[in-house]
Amino acid sequence: MGRNRKKKIIENVEITGIADKGKAVGRHDGRVIFVADAVPGDVVDVLIQKTKKGALIGKAIQLKKPSADRITPICEHFGICGGCKWQHLSYEAQLTHKQTTVENAISRIAKIPVGEIQPILPSEETAYYRNKLEFSFSNKRWLTEEEVQTGDKFPKRDALGFHRPGAFDKIVDVNHCHLLPEPSNAIRNEVRKFALENEYSFFDIREQEGLLRQLFIRITSLGEIMVILCFYYDDEEKRKAILDHLHQKFPEIISLLYIINPKKNDTVYDLPVKVWKGQPFITEELRHVKFKIGPKSFFQTNSKQAVRLYDTVVEFADFNGSENVYDLYTGLGSIACFVANKCKHVTGIEEIEAAIEDANENATLNNIENTTFYAGDVKDILNASFVEKHGKPDLIITDPPRVGMHKNVVATLLEVMAPKIVYVSCNPATQARDLQLLSEKYDVIKIKPVDMFPHTHHIESVALLVAK
Repeated sequence: MGRNRKKKIIENVEITGIADKGKAVGRHDGRVIFVADAVPGDVVDVLIQKTKKGALIGKAIQLKKPSADRITPICEHFGICGGCKWQHLSYEAQLTHKQTTVENAISRIAKIPVGEIQPILPSEETAYYRNKLEFSFSNKRWLTEEEVQTGDKFPKRDALGFHRPGAFDKIVDVNHCHLLPEPSNAIRNEVRKFALENEYSFFDIREQEGLLRQLFIRITSLGEIMVILCFYYDDEEKRKAILDHLHQKFPEIISLLYIINPKKNDTVYDLPVKVWKGQPFITEELRHVKFKIGPKSFFQTNSKQAVRLYDTVVEFADFNGSENVYDLYTGLGSIACFVANKCKHVTGIEEIEAAIEDANENATLNNIENTTFYAGDVKDILNASFVEKHGKPDLIITDPPRVGMHKNVVATLLEVMAPKIVYVSCNPATQARDLQLLSEKYDVIKIKPVDMFPHTHHIESVALLVAK
């Protein structure tokens, strides 16, 4: 017989700030409490769920006093799907907390002087700002608390939407998502409707069965639409029927593709993509540069704000036209192509070979002749012989993944000693760590936070380093 553990509730906790990954923070008897479903300024009762490293972790179960910054979320799925966790916090307050996140990372982790930390660059759009979303099919729809309390069995639970956080096999059935512009919602809802009416089976991730598995939608700022339907196995008759229905219902889809994924995981980057109707790519444009976006292309998911992010890179770089530039973690060459017309030459390095293929293709598309791209891990490629071959850089642009730069890369940068480094980061904490290491030979002149993802805790940060 299991033990009956009494739930611990702490009343009247004042929320004073936001911590890593966007959780609210309060205190009780000198101990930190990380609280879900609250915003700074709230006074809440907290259900304690666990203790970790001396801190309490819980969720707000009753709002005693709302924060002055608390607002009504615009999405009917808020608090359930796990996305847009700050929709109940005013955008002005979101920006304030993101600015503080960057400043705290510098003061607490880097612990180095910085010339200036500039005000955060807000996103011009706070809804429908993404250009890509991935949805999953499941025969196990996430049930709301109200549905659970009815005691009903709900035998038919097919859903198309987002994974419920902490429940890998449950999907929140999404009616309207405010992240991707129309006709995204219309396409997703039509796919679900057709599948239900024609008795298509939805995927069961535990049992590894069911026909429909994933739906990918991309919509560029030029209005070009790509849709990819992923099946667990190939039922030719049903596959043709649903794809033809999509083509007829939404003729504006210029790239209609499909994938058969019989694997146990959802990763599709190692699988062939078949064209059903239209072309195998769509086109995006960031100011003066066009990009061919394929089904497996890695690209900034907020196109309009990406332009402003890259403008910040250009501003910090202060090109004179004669620079030899290294672009580390170049991806599909988006920054390299964006700055190529402002310098002598750009050499990009990226670990993912498919991305380098995209980079070369995008350079050709824009008639850019002063770029060279290499596929491989930056820590392995960037060395003395590489510098000897390509010449000492006047500027290094680095845009690493969330984990930041490998320590060997940092060591190489200190050896190469480019006059300037522009460091673009999606994680202020790892950026601060790397800036501290680079401070041995570099001064950090300025930092500018850039908000790419409203209603989330994610934040980009651009730093300019100048050799001492």
